[in-house]
Amino acid sequence: MGASSSTDQVSEQVKEAESIAASTGSLPLLQNAFSKLSDPKTNSSIPLNSLQECLCLNTTNPVTEPSPIYERFLKLLAHIGPSIVDLFFTADQGGVCWVEFLRGYDKCCGRMPSSACLNNLFRLYSVTSIKAGFSSKLEFESDADDSRISGYLLPSDVAMLLWMCWIMFQSSRVLRSSKGKATVFLPDINHLILSAITSCTENSEGLNIKDCDISTLKDHISVQKLHMWALTTVPDLAYCFTQYVRYRLQICATAEDDLDSTIEPVGDASSSHECEAYLLTCGRAWGICLSQKNTFSEELLRVCIPGKSIGTYENLLYRSSEHGKGLNRFWSSVEGYLGQLLLLISATSENASGGRWVIGVLTQQGFENRDSFYGSSGYLYAISPSFHIYSPSGKDKNFVYSHSHPTGKVYEAHPKLVGIGFGGTIGNERIFMDEDFARVTIRHHAVDKTYKPGSLIPNQGFLPVEASILGVEVWGLGGKTTKEKQDTFKKRESLFSEQRRKVDLKNFAWEDSPEKVMMDMVSDPNRVQREDR
Repeated sequence: MGASSSTDQVSEQVKEAESIAASTGSLPLLQNAFSKLSDPKTNSSIPLNSLQECLCLNTTNPVTEPSPIYERFLKLLAHIGPSIVDLFFTADQGGVCWVEFLRGYDKCCGRMPSSACLNNLFRLYSVTSIKAGFSSKLEFESDADDSRISGYLLPSDVAMLLWMCWIMFQSSRVLRSSKGKATVFLPDINHLILSAITSCTENSEGLNIKDCDISTLKDHISVQKLHMWALTTVPDLAYCFTQYVRYRLQICATAEDDLDSTIEPVGDASSSHECEAYLLTCGRAWGICLSQKNTFSEELLRVCIPGKSIGTYENLLYRSSEHGKGLNRFWSSVEGYLGQLLLLISATSENASGGRWVIGVLTQQGFENRDSFYGSSGYLYAISPSFHIYSPSGKDKNFVYSHSHPTGKVYEAHPKLVGIGFGGTIGNERIFMDEDFARVTIRHHAVDKTYKPGSLIPNQGFLPVEASILGVEVWGLGGKTTKEKQDTFKKRESLFSEQRRKVDLKNFAWEDSPEKVMMDMVSDPNRVQREDR
C-alpha cells in the first residue's frame, strides 16, 4: 500500500509538471531535450555535467584592449551554466530527473510577472559572481522567485549585469545563423548604465555624465531601486535570460553539434564597428528594444545584430548626412511609408553644460503633411548621454505634428507653423524641428500633456532650449510589406510627375494656344473676349 501510494504521488507530480509545461507549449521541446541529455544507460535522469554544458556559454578571449571590467566579465561568463543548474534545477545522486527538469524549466521560463523574472536575474548574477570569485552584496530573504532582495550593486556590477543580458540576448540570434562559432560585440551601453545611476542614487546631480568613467565610480546602487528602474525603463531585460534558457534547450533537442558553439565577446567594439557611425547604434537600438516589452518590431532587433551588410540597411529611410537636410528632402524619403517609425535627432546645445545629446521619437504611423496634430500613440526617448523613456500620459493626443509649405501659390492669411513637432501644442511643442533641420527646440514637460514628464536633455531647465542639429535619422520598422508599399507609392508618384511635365502636341488645339491669343490681341486690341472660368 505504501509503495502504491508513493507511486501514485510521483505520477501525480509528473502529470502536474507536464500539464504546466504543455500550457506554455514547451512540452515537446523538453521531451526531446531530456532524451538527448539523459544518461543513455538509464534514460531516467540528466547528468549534472551534461545539463551544465547545455546551459553554458563557451567563450574565448580574443585580442582586445584589456580593461578590469572586461576581464572580470569573461570570468563571469564561464560560470553561467553551473549557476543556472544550481539555482533552478534540483538534482539527486543520479542527476536531474524528468519531474525536476520540468520544474526547473518552469522556474526559469514559466509564466510569471516581470518582477519575478528580474528577481531570478539578480539571483543568477549574485550566484555567478560568487562562483567567479567575486563578492556579492545582494541578500535574498528566501529561495522563492518573489522573495525580497536587499543590498546594492556598484556601477561596474551594473555594467557586467547588462553585458551578461546582452550576451544571452545575442547568443540565441547569432549562433542560430553561424556554424558553431560566432563573435558577439559588446556595444557601448553607457547610456543605460548612466540611466540606472542617475535614477537610483541620491547624489547623481553632481555627476558629470558627459565625461564619466564607469570603472572608477563607487556609488552604491540600491538593488530595490534598480529593480524599479528596470521595470519602468527596460522591462524586457529579464526576458533575455528566459529566451537564453529556452534557446539552449532547443539546440540541445535539435542538433548535438551546436552544443560546441563558441561565443567570442569583443570588448569596446563600438569605436571600430561601422554600425556605430549611425545615430542608431547597436547599444541604443537594444535599449529601445528593452523598453518595449515583448511587442517590438523584429526590424529593430536586426540593427542590434551586426552583420556583413552593415551600412546598407534597407529600413533606414532618411539620413541627413546622405540625403541632405531640410523638410523637402525629408518628405521625399519618408512619404508613403505607413508604418512604425523611429526618428533620431543629434544636436548640441549652445550652453556649455548641455553638450552633445541624442533624443528619439517612436511613432506608430507614418508622417503626414497636416496643419494639426495627429497620431494614435508614440514614445519620446532621451537616448544619449543617459537613457529614459516617456510613454503616453493618456491626457492628450498631440503625438505628431508635421507640416510643409503648400504645393501651389496659395495665400494664407494665417500661415501654419512649418516643421516637425511632438507633444505640447502648436507653437509650444515639446520637441520642434524647423523646416531647414538647422535647429531644434526642446521645451519643459509642463507644456505637454501627451507624453509623461521628464528631462529629454542634460541640465534641462524650465526655459526652452534651442540647439543646433548635427544629424537626423528615420528608421522604418513596419517590415518588408510596408517598405514595398512605399516603393510602389513612390513609383506611382514619379510616373504622375513625369506625365504632368509632358505635353501632347497632337491634341494641342490652336484655339487654346498662347500664340492664337496674342495674334487676336494685336489685330484688334479693343475686342472684348469672354473669359472662361
